[in-house]
Amino acid sequence: MTKIGVFPAAGGLGTSIINHLHQLNLTSDLILIARKPESLAEFAQAGATVRRADYDDPNTLKGAFDGIDVLMLISYASVEIEYRVQAHRRAIDAARDSGVQHIFYSSLAFAGEREKTSVAHVMGAHLRTEAYLARLPDISYTAIREGLYSESYPIYTSWFDIHNPAGEIAIPHSGDGPGVAWVKRDELGEATAKLVADYAKNLEGFPYLNRVLLLSGPREVSLQETVDLLGQAVGKPLRIREISVDEYVALPQHGTKHTYHGIDLSREWASAWDAIRLGETAVVSPLLREILGREPESFATTVNALAVSK
Repeated sequence: MTKIGVFPAAGGLGTSIINHLHQLNLTSDLILIARKPESLAEFAQAGATVRRADYDDPNTLKGAFDGIDVLMLISYASVEIEYRVQAHRRAIDAARDSGVQHIFYSSLAFAGEREKTSVAHVMGAHLRTEAYLARLPDISYTAIREGLYSESYPIYTSWFDIHNPAGEIAIPHSGDGPGVAWVKRDELGEATAKLVADYAKNLEGFPYLNRVLLLSGPREVSLQETVDLLGQAVGKPLRIREISVDEYVALPQHGTKHTYHGIDLSREWASAWDAIRLGETAVVSPLLREILGREPESFATTVNALAVSK
């Protein structure tokens, strides 16, 4: 049987992918690799192989992917570029050394469906990783540009708290113009798992070899409508106050939220609104619907459920 690796087998998207691979009865074919393998005990008990490796400890990557035929590589959690790119390359090269045949890479939906450039700083490492995979002669790949999670709205609404809602959202954007094709994270996990499973069952006939795919939500939602829907979910009128990037960077809550390896990347993060303004996140693809076999969940449905959750 084809062995499927997932690294890192943790975090929101990774956990979702693993759960859906488990539901597809592929648990015994899984090799799950995480910084804290003890967190995967339930999958180990169900028949998965569990190993330890860590992006931040390159020595742990050697041999971590042995015996794996297809690897689901989930991107390093950061908005940095150089450190993130090098972390991805080390993992990819370790996978090649271990004889992995195909890598699925979790990219991001800035830059739309096929563009190779983006004004969003957060997309920089993804584009460079996609390009690295594309030029490797000894391994095939599928880069999945995962749509912006509906659950990630706080990042784009100045850390709006749905359980303690303020009436004003201060961001460097008016709310008008192109928006975001928001998509539920667990549906991305489900579709990604199905793509991985399809490859594992049909190595030669898989239709998405050496391609970049976009999984988006069902429709574009402007940031103004996003805020309106959040207001409806909390039962409180909300407004956007457009501020400058300098004012955004100076907001006290952002110093820790956007700090990576001791560096405040608030200004770099603010380029995400420039990308939204240019329509990078507004592209709607039918692929998620086709893979799921149903209409993806709307942003309103997702945030309404979040509003009543504890």
